[in-house]
Amino acid sequence: MVFTSHMDTALAEAEAAAARGEVPVGAVLVGRGGVIAAAGNRVRELADPTAHAEMLVLRAGAAALGSERLAGTDLYVTLEPCPMCAGAISLARVRRLYYGADDPKTGGVAHGARIFAHPQCHHAPEVYDGVGAEAAGALLRRFFAGRR
Repeated sequence: MVFTSHMDTALAEAEAAAARGEVPVGAVLVGRGGVIAAAGNRVRELADPTAHAEMLVLRAGAAALGSERLAGTDLYVTLEPCPMCAGAISLARVRRLYYGADDPKTGGVAHGARIFAHPQCHHAPEVYDGVGAEAAGALLRRFFAGRR
């Protein structure tokens, strides 16, 4: 089996989020048959503090698969998930998490809360960081530079 990264799709979702005035984070949920769901942040658009890209694709994936358990799926995210999203990833039983840029300020995987390292964490996905980190980081820097 050949590994195929879906980070380019996640980056396209992040760019679309930036165009909507959202923090540019994109996510893609992939299963055996290919892409199940893709989304970018919609926090402002939906006036929903939980409408992070990861949460949106987990919800859409659960609806598409008819189960709250997303075992056997892989999640691609342009930015290290926050603690809320990391908790949801664990509860959904996502098999692998691939993320781009580190988030030392609000990350919940390699920084801050480190959700998957807690003994209370029932499921920790395999984690692969730095996938598309340069492009994801550049997109975030451009977005925030325009806000200053």
